[in-house]
Amino acid sequence: MSEPDPDLVARLRAAGCVFAEDEARLLTEAAATPAELELLVARRVEGFPLEPLLGWAEFCGLRIVVEPGVFVPRHRTEFLVERAVALAAPDAVVLDLCCGAGAIGAAIASRLGEGAQVYAADVEPAAVRCARANLEPRGHVYEGDLYDALPTELRGRVDILAVNAPYVPTDSIAMMPPEARLYEPAVALDGGEDGLDVHRRVAAGAAEWLAPGGSLLIETSRRQAPRTAALFEAAGLSTRVETSDEYEATVVIAVRPLAPGR
Repeated sequence: MSEPDPDLVARLRAAGCVFAEDEARLLTEAAATPAELELLVARRVEGFPLEPLLGWAEFCGLRIVVEPGVFVPRHRTEFLVERAVALAAPDAVVLDLCCGAGAIGAAIASRLGEGAQVYAADVEPAAVRCARANLEPRGHVYEGDLYDALPTELRGRVDILAVNAPYVPTDSIAMMPPEARLYEPAVALDGGEDGLDVHRRVAAGAAEWLAPGGSLLIETSRRQAPRTAALFEAAGLSTRVETSDEYEATVVIAVRPLAPGR
């Protein structure tokens, strides 16, 4: 692997890029011409996120297609994927709700194999476009508001419902890194006054869409986890909270009870 241009590395480092050498190498690989490389570096120096400049983000060992204006999958969400895969049968029906670029669905699908049936949905058109690039033709991607986007035949059949809905309180958006708050859509970040607006709506419909014994996994923060769990308990699901120091991640897992006699 060739070493990146030292001048590019210096420009990126001066702009505050912690991994300047790696970024210079990736941008050089992404550019088809010197002029395109200059444009990419200039935008990165201005603060534009790296992943949309490259056209992809690394997630669970996969290159997930992303474009400007789309939520970039975070490393911490790999913990949700690991827990989902541990709970899933090889032929599971998997739904990636609030899917963004479809990273969770794509990662789960890659680990479960061809037997899994994968579905995804998001309300944001650019995210749906990326999710289709990442999941189709194997998976099915729908555009719309939460469960309203889904085909009715999925109701009561979902074995793994993976959700990375927005959970940042509105007043905390201003404290997020500029790469997120300036370049990602508010609908993917803003969880309302207490951060749980979308969690409430997900909880309200979860039991209807999960199969008996099916599991919902939703990312949240350690501080919010007890309240998120309570929402799903109130919806008739049994819940537990799992955390990872390695990923600095928290996931609430909610399970639809089996029917009596099962």
